[in-house]
Amino acid sequence: MQLINIKYPTDQLDFRQAVLRGLGRGQGLFFPESFQPLPEVAGLLQESFIPRSVAVLHHLIGDEIGMAQLEAMVSSAFDFPVEVPQLSDGTRALELFHGPSLAFKDFGARFMARCLAEFHDGGPMTILTATSGDTGAAVAHAYYGQPGIEVVVLYPKGKISPLQEKLFCTLGGNVHTVAVEADFDTCQRLVKQCFDDEELKSSLGLNSANSINIARLLAQVCYYFEAAAAVDDVRQAVFSVPSGNFGNLTAALIARRIGLPYKRAIAATNLNDTVPRFLASGQWEPNPTVTTITNAMDVSLPNNFPRVLELGDRHGLDLKSLLSSVALSDEQTRDAMKHLYAEDYLADPHSALAWAALDASLEEGEEGVFLCTAHPAKFLEVIEETLNIKLPLPEELEKVKNLEVLSSTIPGEFAALKRELSRSP
Repeated sequence: MQLINIKYPTDQLDFRQAVLRGLGRGQGLFFPESFQPLPEVAGLLQESFIPRSVAVLHHLIGDEIGMAQLEAMVSSAFDFPVEVPQLSDGTRALELFHGPSLAFKDFGARFMARCLAEFHDGGPMTILTATSGDTGAAVAHAYYGQPGIEVVVLYPKGKISPLQEKLFCTLGGNVHTVAVEADFDTCQRLVKQCFDDEELKSSLGLNSANSINIARLLAQVCYYFEAAAAVDDVRQAVFSVPSGNFGNLTAALIARRIGLPYKRAIAATNLNDTVPRFLASGQWEPNPTVTTITNAMDVSLPNNFPRVLELGDRHGLDLKSLLSSVALSDEQTRDAMKHLYAEDYLADPHSALAWAALDASLEEGEEGVFLCTAHPAKFLEVIEETLNIKLPLPEELEKVKNLEVLSSTIPGEFAALKRELSRSP
């Protein structure tokens, strides 16, 4: 698999090298130089999830990972179910929260961990990542206790739910969590600055487990094929994707580019609406980040959007007809949660927002699928306040709810992060 740095196309690597480097020169994202169509997509949709995912990833990555090894990696990483229930209104929910951290990030984080276990040469390695809520837990659990690998997770202090925080900030060991007195965009910027510091990058063996890493991104392509296998006619399928950093939406578009013939995709955002405004006006004008009840999407500078544009500019996707984007308020999100609950479906705020965006635009003959990206209990306070219910906790959250948060706190400044990293083992 040949990948190029989007900012510097002469900076080219194979899959193994790109996974180990994470980010390219000038903070450029690695992305495939070309895509080939999958043969026999119809037949592939008749397979079960693991064999189908192995086929998709082998098609994307090529022979850099042997088929037997890839099968073992995928079977180990995706060892939890994907559910696609149909709701009473005829739409389907693609439930991606049945993994160990109760969020869709488990797919990418766990597959990337298997890649690093395969590729790592034994030298120092520090996984540095920023999270707006769910990435942190998925990454922390994927690498927790893994010999030779340290994990540092940055998150915006006070801007993720308490149970999200407890799920990854109570582990200790090789997992170091840092609360940043700023927003997620600042956390993301700090991570990028670290990758521009050659001394820091070399001494710590820095890598990132954000969706900037190509291994995480490609793993997410797999579950769109699972959704496609569940609908009656994939050619009429519409995917509504709750979108913050736009990795999940990028994966949907990659699936389309390699031959999954769904009709269109919706990028559903909250009031951090940089992309909806860009698609409407052609002007990239990020506003200051706004805090919402869909905190995982409180992102004004979505890191993966250059890859979305690359799929149009270099790879020929007709984004104007294929992609739309809509921004919804907290009030609209709460209304969607209430509507779904009245129809006997409990959805977290992000998933409910995706349903609302789908419901507002679905046309006659189309089949809607909205992505459910997190377990409702991760947003306990919002759920209970909005729906006036008492929600039982799943075992994963029950066992951490009373544990001490082990995070350190720093201001949103690069010098402060460098000092913090120097104290990490």
